[in-house]
Amino acid sequence: MYIQTQFVLALIVFLELKRREKGRLESFTRMTKVYPNASFTGRVPPCKAEMKEEVMTVWKKSLIFNCNGFTVFDCKGDLVYRVDNYMEGNKGSILLMDANGKALLTIRRKKMSLGLGDNWLVYEGEETMAIPRLSVKKSLNIFNNKCLAYVTAGESDGRNNKTMYEIEGSYSRRRCAVLDDRRRLAAEIKRKEGGRGVAFGTDIFRLVVQPNNIRTDFAMALVILLDQMF
Repeated sequence: MYIQTQFVLALIVFLELKRREKGRLESFTRMTKVYPNASFTGRVPPCKAEMKEEVMTVWKKSLIFNCNGFTVFDCKGDLVYRVDNYMEGNKGSILLMDANGKALLTIRRKKMSLGLGDNWLVYEGEETMAIPRLSVKKSLNIFNNKCLAYVTAGESDGRNNKTMYEIEGSYSRRRCAVLDDRRRLAAEIKRKEGGRGVAFGTDIFRLVVQPNNIRTDFAMALVILLDQMF
């Protein structure tokens, strides 16, 4: 009788353990449908990390003697972009190059009629016969003095073009924000400070880019255009 009782108790314990194990497996199965890489620990796999912001130092000076332009360094101090304008006052066409001198973007000014102001067109590489990637227009809205310029895709043909980016702030003070069509921050222009709070002049400043919202070379092209406009 005692042996039979012990056998029944052991059987009950065994069935209870099997029931619990089945519940755990069912729960895990449901979880792996949502998180396919989940393990038995129940940890949710981390989401793919977003691209980190890129902080660059912009120097409003060409490395080539007797030229106007820009020299841009990354956070490690490596040269990433350069602009060398050989002709004084040349605002017709500007090349944004990488550290090796390869043309990344061509910026060309387009005169507009009827007092509508000028457009600046941004092309890939040195190609200016293809459709431009960006069209940038200085804001002439006297009721919105915060806005400096509007950026649209392709070649602007009027008010029907959807605005990709809007630039706000003050370029002369090196305090600007580039906002996308959802008002998310895409890039910033900031004053650069040295050690012990010593501020540089306006010829040296920071460009902080959110690569998820704008290409870094596009952001630098907008800096060049702001310098042309203001």
